Amino acid sequence: MKGNLGASALILIGVLALASNLGWLQVDFVRLLGTWWPVLLILLGIGMFLAPDTGQRSKRER
Repeated sequence: MKGNLGASALILIGVLALASNLGWLQVDFVRLLGTWWPVLLILLGIGMFLAPDTGQRSKRER
């Protein structure tokens, strides 16, 4: 899940940046990021929470 979330986020950011560069979308990314940056932290936290445990920690405790 963690890899899929990161890959999906990168694809979405790339598509939005390309659309903005081609003039298809009029977005001020700096202002948008300045306003909505806490959402990125929330999504990162959710992604970390939902990521499967690798089990490395439990092997060291034994």
